[in-house]
Amino acid sequence: MKNPYYRVWLAICFATLMSVQGYAQNKETASRLATYFSPGTTDVISPDDDGFIRRWLLLEPIDKPNRSNTVFTDSYIRKTFTTEYFPGQFTVLPKNGDKVKVGKQELTWHALDSKLFNVKLFRFASSLQKQIYGVLFWAVTVINCPEDIPNVRISVGSNSASMWWLNGEEVVILSGDCRMVKDDCLSKRLTLKKGKNIIRGAVINGPGMSDFCIRLLDEKGAPVKNITISYK
Repeated sequence: MKNPYYRVWLAICFATLMSVQGYAQNKETASRLATYFSPGTTDVISPDDDGFIRRWLLLEPIDKPNRSNTVFTDSYIRKTFTTEYFPGQFTVLPKNGDKVKVGKQELTWHALDSKLFNVKLFRFASSLQKQIYGVLFWAVTVINCPEDIPNVRISVGSNSASMWWLNGEEVVILSGDCRMVKDDCLSKRLTLKKGKNIIRGAVINGPGMSDFCIRLLDEKGAPVKNITISYK
């Protein structure tokens, strides 16, 4: 009969090996992400110098196969984006590390600050070794206003198609095989309310380098900067 302590020793060795391997994988993932993102903090941040919003909660990509982006008509993307893939999709404010089930996928929310004005979803997915083509991304952020700000437009660019909501109301839709261009599409004039405002978005792509950029423009077309951005 084998010494029982031998089995304990083997179990400890195996657990240690798995722990070291997991640490190495997490460190490698963080290193890949670091080129384009930094981990989110509990502090609020401001828009960048050009008004772009860089702080986002990003959900790992949902599998949504499309061999071509030519199918992204208004009717197709509206149906796709208004389909509920997980509970609370249009209402819950997620936290870093929260997980959701979409079919057989278990996906995690990540609180990140983009190092560029455009949020590189392709790099986000590839850094996590997730699917990069035929994908649907969800993004959420919180805009904090010291007072009501009227006549604001939400300005969006995305690759490829996308749809965006402010406080639960659809405000912008970009259809077709889009390339990411600053200020590609503007919402109607809106009012940011005093306090917390939630921007929620969905970006879909078949083949291609998924990304997006968003900023808020005032009635004169200048970037809105008297706001802060947070995760809650």
